[in-house]
Amino acid sequence: MNSRISKITTYLRLDRLRNDRRLFVFTVCLLIATTLWFLDALSKSYSTILSYNVRYVNPPENLFLANNPPSKLDLRVEAHGFTLLRHKLAFSFSPILLDLTAFTENVENVNSDVRVTSESLIRRIGNQVSNEISIAEVSPATILLRFDTLETRLVPIEPIITLNFKPQFNLSGALMIKPDSIEISGPAGVLDTITFLPTVPVTFDDLETSIEQLISVQHPVRTQLSPERVLLSVPVEKFTEKRITLPVQIINIPEDVQIKLFPPQVTISFLVGLSSYEEITSADFTATVDYNQVSAERETLEVQIEASLLYIQQVKVTPSSVEYLIETE
Repeated sequence: MNSRISKITTYLRLDRLRNDRRLFVFTVCLLIATTLWFLDALSKSYSTILSYNVRYVNPPENLFLANNPPSKLDLRVEAHGFTLLRHKLAFSFSPILLDLTAFTENVENVNSDVRVTSESLIRRIGNQVSNEISIAEVSPATILLRFDTLETRLVPIEPIITLNFKPQFNLSGALMIKPDSIEISGPAGVLDTITFLPTVPVTFDDLETSIEQLISVQHPVRTQLSPERVLLSVPVEKFTEKRITLPVQIINIPEDVQIKLFPPQVTISFLVGLSSYEEITSADFTATVDYNQVSAERETLEVQIEASLLYIQQVKVTPSSVEYLIETE
């Protein structure tokens, strides 16, 4: 057994193979025969399936493609092997362009469903594939195109913002969105349901300075925005505590009644931005008690604070209630 293996090994040595003319002639003949067979096979016609991406272009004037037709077409084609091999080796094909206006030229009511048949597809895409390829079938066999009126309207923007501040910092004014309304274009049926457009959710942490940042606006599919982003302004500043003493006023008191409060004044404390600290005075607040709360069971009246300022924080009143004495003549 070992002697046979040794003979085979000796015969297959590279230098022996190089000097063996019979093996060389056999190899050449095999290569020629394989090449001729391959060329003969490629010269014949074959049927196969090629897949193409689809792009829908040039919609009719003032109309909008309201549905999602197929984004890919499978074509059963017939062609010579050489042509098919060339296409297969390309790995990717240019997308098929379907002219939407061309499909609606002879349709009386374009603002409705249009069905594109396989025959129409083959006729319109044949030249885009190749003049050397014959298209036998298209899958899907029918494409539904649903059109809707294209409208444009102005819609307000709703910011979806989460703000987290560093200690002693807060908003010093209103959030600003510029522009506060933008144009949206799309199918009338879609736009009829839209009352506002939200921004993409954004979170800001550890805020201690004002912010100006462009943020994107969310919108339904098959719609377009102008512009697509808006400028968000967030005014931020450091807050500090301020105290103000106010006289307490009595509301709903009858004309013939005299009432004294103890104490007649209260102190309010609140946090205010440094830029507004000096501007805020007692004229910006009102402290009141309601005479309608007077009863035999009550010895005090609750103090209510009203402020004309929006951007103050943590308003507190001391004392929160006052005693009263009704004087009779």
